[in-house]
Amino acid sequence: MESENRNEAVDMLRSEIPLEWDTGLVLTREVEAGRPVGLVLIDEVNGFCTVGAGNLAPTQPNKQIEKMIQESAKLAKFFTKNGWPIFAFLDTHFPDKPESPYPPHCIIGSGEENLVPALEWLEKDPNAKLKRKHCIDGFLFCTEKDGSNAFADWISKFQIKTALVLGICTDICVLDFASSALSARNIDRVPPLEDVVIYSEGCATYDLPAHVARNIKGAMSHPQELMHHMGLFMAKGRGAKIVNSISLSGEKTVEEVKRHYEILIDDVKKIEAGLVAFPNYN
Repeated sequence: MESENRNEAVDMLRSEIPLEWDTGLVLTREVEAGRPVGLVLIDEVNGFCTVGAGNLAPTQPNKQIEKMIQESAKLAKFFTKNGWPIFAFLDTHFPDKPESPYPPHCIIGSGEENLVPALEWLEKDPNAKLKRKHCIDGFLFCTEKDGSNAFADWISKFQIKTALVLGICTDICVLDFASSALSARNIDRVPPLEDVVIYSEGCATYDLPAHVARNIKGAMSHPQELMHHMGLFMAKGRGAKIVNSISLSGEKTVEEVKRHYEILIDDVKKIEAGLVAFPNYN
């Protein structure tokens, strides 16, 4: 019954605040058009993604998180193959500096702060810059005492015009990073950055149902699908482009064709239900 109620709540939310997708990104086309793309991975560490790894890790296999890791690994390998830049944030905390309102997580030395197995090869990849952070907003954490910003320097070094963002949690660290990066863009603090693109299939958030949260002191319920949608919706309101498909090149793979078909079917169902406006498939 609770599962049905949650599904109804998500459907109602999508009806009241529908999310209109931006045109899917074709990576090689962007680069060939003189719009270098940088891949940004946010907090895909064991403490958030590996079953049973910590207080904020899933307690059982989670399809949304598994999909995020799969898409992130695929894109990271493609970027490395082409020599394109990658910037990865790793949530990392000191035991004596809690991050309220969350329980202790990703503590240095616990293993929670390390990249998930599918991405740990990035630690030795020359195309990747890894940045450990101990606050929610990665962009803010990159700001040094002298006013410089490591992320802005990375954007400038590779003349990145499009930052492609994937990671966890959609409505927390991903949203905060995108909001700050876009605000900085609007006042010319991260030239030549033009767009922050968030890939919905490459993002995830945690699931804490209301009936579970009630039994945890100080916990707030956090239904996964609902908060994932809210995170994407809020990011779009901040100026991010939200896409649900990424093409590695102009030619689609079998997997990409299948995914595009699934998106079409899903959109048709939503249109028939009056949940969204007619999408743009250009």
